[in-house]
Amino acid sequence: MDLKLLKQHAPCAWEIPAQGKMRVPALIYASEELVRAMDHKVWEQAVNVVMLPGIVGASYVMPDAHWGYGFPIGGVAAFDADAGGVVSAGGVGFDVSCGVRCLHTGLRREHILAVQNKLADTLFERIPAGVGSTGAIRLGSTQMDAMLSGGAKWAVGRGWGTSADLERVEEHGQMLHAKPKFVSEQAKKRQREEMGTLGSGNHYLEVQEVTAVYDEAIATAYGLALGDVVLMIHCGSRGLGHQIGTEFLRRMVVAAPSHGLVLPDRELACAPLHSDLGQEYLGAMRAAINCALANRQILTQLVRDVFADLLPSARLPVLYDVSHNTCKLETHKVDGHQRELYVHRKGATRAWGPGHPELPQALRASGQPVLIGGSMGTGSYVLAGTTASESLAFSSACHGAGRAMSRNQALRTWDGRTVVDDLARRGILVRSPSMRGVAEEAPDAYKDVRAVVDAADAAGLARKVARLEPLVCVKG
Repeated sequence: MDLKLLKQHAPCAWEIPAQGKMRVPALIYASEELVRAMDHKVWEQAVNVVMLPGIVGASYVMPDAHWGYGFPIGGVAAFDADAGGVVSAGGVGFDVSCGVRCLHTGLRREHILAVQNKLADTLFERIPAGVGSTGAIRLGSTQMDAMLSGGAKWAVGRGWGTSADLERVEEHGQMLHAKPKFVSEQAKKRQREEMGTLGSGNHYLEVQEVTAVYDEAIATAYGLALGDVVLMIHCGSRGLGHQIGTEFLRRMVVAAPSHGLVLPDRELACAPLHSDLGQEYLGAMRAAINCALANRQILTQLVRDVFADLLPSARLPVLYDVSHNTCKLETHKVDGHQRELYVHRKGATRAWGPGHPELPQALRASGQPVLIGGSMGTGSYVLAGTTASESLAFSSACHGAGRAMSRNQALRTWDGRTVVDDLARRGILVRSPSMRGVAEEAPDAYKDVRAVVDAADAAGLARKVARLEPLVCVKG
């Protein structure tokens, strides 16, 4: 990205001033190095977003941003329904509520190394992963709608996990006001056999060791200590979410003229929040959030079953579960006044600061855990939401490393088998049904997650708490 197009406010804060049809500015939170490496398309998309009606404050770009469909991936924008604001399916993304759940294990590195190969093989055998993967769960029409309404609460009610898990999940495991009736039969059909599966792309399950602690007090509040072993699950709403995004984007494009909307980019198809179409999308999107929450809850129980067989001393309570790719109605202070806003986070994480009433009591003083998945083999991070983030980006932070090259470019650069062998020599065991998928997700196909996290910390979006290094990875 050309720095001449930006006005620097701080080492990790850059503004695209409002001009032309821009209603408000756009702000990029990243180091100079990360900004320079961003494709110009990120600039274009950030500018296009602020041309949409009802936008409040600015559009925000996170340190891990790269260009996506309509919104940049790593994009945040909030809209006021009463000011003509819109909801954009492109501002949520196709994998609705793709997110990360982190579990404690109560184990140390030596416990994992004693059974590392067996653990990798068993997780791979019992956690369905890959394109078109299906699980043992089959949902009929009634149960499908119950799942889409109930989310992780529905899953716990069916025996996958415990009620204690729900305290550590956004929305307490259930996104309210979901409307399964607005989810098409095709979307439901695609999900009928996909519950309890990881899927493909950048989704994974990792067993990780805490190798660095940067904030002892917050780490202690989170139950993290040097040498602890945790487990991360990264997945979303699978085929159902993708189908919802595809269908509503098509409908929004067609309906835009009837709502008086002139789209700066066809990919920014949207609908007024007060319109029937806007409300239908929100109802379907919330159902997809519940699907993702239920999916991660089922996977949690499948993981617990594996550990019960191989490492029976392990205990796997939930540290936290965060979603990316959502639009949520939230109350934020703008110009000294509380306003209800629909906050789009595409490839971005909600990051409530200390004291927020929606946080579990045990975490409230420290701020929300922000779970940052790194690229395969490069480590992940736990951060904490800050009070400053509220005014910086509607309490939002980055969500991962962010791609540095396309999947096709990665395929031309790496061989999956070689990547797996190289990681094994470093003590990281990878299991995947697709060597092509491994090549697409090669570590160097992504930005340096350390640089992303350092930029988020420096900008005040979230505070760095702990670093996690992988020991075992099941890759879709």
